[in-house]
Amino acid sequence: MMTLCCEVLQALKGKTLVTAESCTGGGIGAALTAVPGSSQVYKGGVISYTDWVKAHVLGVPEGLLQEKGAVSREVAAAMARGVRQRLEADVAVSVTGLAGPGGDDFGNPVGTVFIGYAQEGLTDTWEFHFSGNREQIREKTLEEALKLVKSHNP
Repeated sequence: MMTLCCEVLQALKGKTLVTAESCTGGGIGAALTAVPGSSQVYKGGVISYTDWVKAHVLGVPEGLLQEKGAVSREVAAAMARGVRQRLEADVAVSVTGLAGPGGDDFGNPVGTVFIGYAQEGLTDTWEFHFSGNREQIREKTLEEALKLVKSHNP
């Protein structure tokens, strides 16, 4: 994981990165800040574990949360855009998903994860279906989020 974090930070040299994390609970930020000098790129993040934080801190529309659910492509996109705007960064990545033990009221099973990415003029999202226990799903989410940031900043 340390190698991937170093690669992401190197790829973003001269830019700033922020995170909005739900199911990873700050794991992406923790992984990035384990790298000496990461503050040159990584500004910080928001652990938006509840809908209230998604709505009131990140600016995700409450209607969107009610209509689509927190674990959705649309919410992942809104989280990435919101944290990028609020923390004034060049690049943002967001994660929202179900690590277990149960699914949600919208029919999403455990392992469903959406990752959002935002930069000036671009917002993108990806859907994943991971298997494994809670910690394995969180680790896979963290790794995929970092890979997606790296792939957008070669």
